[in-house]
Amino acid sequence: MNRLDIAKNRATPKWSHHELALRILWALVLPFFHFSPRPIWGWRRMLLRVFGARIGTSVHIYPSVRITMPWNIDVGDFAAVGDRAILYALGPITIGARATVSQGAHLCAGTHNIRKPDRPLMKPPITIGEDVWVAADAFIGPDVEIGAGAIVGARAVVFKSVNPGMIVVGNPAREVRSISENDN
Repeated sequence: MNRLDIAKNRATPKWSHHELALRILWALVLPFFHFSPRPIWGWRRMLLRVFGARIGTSVHIYPSVRITMPWNIDVGDFAAVGDRAILYALGPITIGARATVSQGAHLCAGTHNIRKPDRPLMKPPITIGEDVWVAADAFIGPDVEIGAGAIVGARAVVFKSVNPGMIVVGNPAREVRSISENDN
């Protein structure tokens, strides 16, 4: 077993000076995001865009959503991110058009290389396809793609990509069935 090298991990720069400055500014602006009235969608879209997020038309992002680095966020038209969702955007997070990330869901675009004793930070992307539903309290891990039209069930834990049109549930998430056009 390798001994962990915590000192090296802490000494390794993880952010550029520009990113550090943006993180400080974002922390100062967060109260204006979090304390905005719920139906003021445009205000939150504007704040996110000022910080480099690519936010589509008629996107609904609730005031209680936790966003780590907005400049790593890309949200398509008519998408929604619900109450208390976490967009831990150390790496890029893309949410497709008309997708819904429900309340309490956690999208985690950051991890550590466990093969190295200093556990360096890694920032792999997450891609949520168009028309996807990530249900309440689901966890989507780094380097995962959820295919178009898929459904991630409530409290599912997803560490592997999900094919388009599939329903996944459980911990770890497993495919239950596909969504067919005949479903009512």
